[in-house]
Amino acid sequence: MNLKDKEVLVMGLGISGIWTVKTLHKLGAIITITDRRQGGDLIESLNKIKEIPTKKYLGTDNIDLDNIDLIIKSPGIPPKSKIIKKALDQNISVINDIELGFNLLQSKNIIAITGTNGKTTTTSLVGEIFKKQIANTYIVGNIGVSILENIMSIGREDAVIIEASSFQLEHIKDFKPKISLILNLSPDHIDWHGSYENYINAKKQICKNQDNNDYTILNYDDEIVRRFEKETDANVIWFSVNNILESGIYIYKDKIIIKDASEEIQIMSIEDLKIIGRHNLENVLASIGIAYASGLNMEKVKSSLISFKGIEHRLEFVTNKKNRYFYNDSKGTNPEASIKAIEAIKEPIILIAGGYDKDGQFDEFIKSFDNKVKALVLLGQTKERIKNTALEYGFKENYLVENIKNAVNLAYELSEEGDNILLSPACASWDMFNSFEERGRAFKKAVYDLREE
Repeated sequence: MNLKDKEVLVMGLGISGIWTVKTLHKLGAIITITDRRQGGDLIESLNKIKEIPTKKYLGTDNIDLDNIDLIIKSPGIPPKSKIIKKALDQNISVINDIELGFNLLQSKNIIAITGTNGKTTTTSLVGEIFKKQIANTYIVGNIGVSILENIMSIGREDAVIIEASSFQLEHIKDFKPKISLILNLSPDHIDWHGSYENYINAKKQICKNQDNNDYTILNYDDEIVRRFEKETDANVIWFSVNNILESGIYIYKDKIIIKDASEEIQIMSIEDLKIIGRHNLENVLASIGIAYASGLNMEKVKSSLISFKGIEHRLEFVTNKKNRYFYNDSKGTNPEASIKAIEAIKEPIILIAGGYDKDGQFDEFIKSFDNKVKALVLLGQTKERIKNTALEYGFKENYLVENIKNAVNLAYELSEEGDNILLSPACASWDMFNSFEERGRAFKKAVYDLREE
């Protein structure tokens, strides 16, 4: 991609925006930046690019696009943005850092991972698997590291593992990974995409440019994902937690099996895994699919799987206080994710939930309690909605609180020996916190601050 002397507008100065500006500068582009924030909110970001000449439009959508050749947007900026609509009307191409990175990458080992739930755990696990077999492995994307951060030093034999959100996939054009993975799909970010159909179509972008030299790993148990086989030219490798497959990765008598036309390999027992829950079995099988498609040594893959302990904020065991067991699943940012957490934790559960309202529905969330949840402690924008849904289904042990500390204190007061106290909000964090990580850390601090009386 030749951007020398091209006028490029960078929308948003988060992590991806900062690295986009730095990369464009190296490529010789003429850079304009815009962000709806201004003043003190942008000091830290602006300091990181202060040596780079840029034209700035801060705190405004009123931007002249007449001389702009390309727009590179931060993932969180929605398609309904005034600037994006204006750009598309003027036939100006709109991409993001994932697309820019792909056009600059030399690597032949590009792996892209998406899905509604489990992306970050799977991306981290795949990264650990590859690190033990490919020295230079880069884990980037929605996981919090821009693909552009090391773009100029990534070589052809290096591995690039990309966590790709629906936001990032919305505006790709040429992006073509060697291996793609779609873990699962359920309604999420409907407020951003406008409809569930739009959300699904964004996810499908991950494999749209692949051909018969590439691989896509698909979840056979997910009916929507299963239909994608007909919409890709890539070689499909199935994985299933629930079914014995004629070809693919599945579980038989608690053993993980890989089967294709020429061989059947027993990888390991699921009892050897340190991460819990059916959803994590999905993540493991999917990761094995990627490793198998990559031709990695499966004994070394097994070693990586056995040693992997999971990641922070995803069914993370926090501590035991007087035989009450605390779990931090702050990454449970939608009902489907929290349902999987409830399924993974043994009863009885005192559940802390609620947060930013993304227009999701909570019926299946409440129905998943199945006598495992004994009390529901609710906070955030959605607390009344969740409570009302719970009452509709006859669940009456609902308690409303104002903040995470109150939630932890009340959950502890309600608990008895042997109870599991689980934070799995079924909602995003943006009404009370800047991120699910900040929410998870606040939960853990409140747990550690509990006085044992």
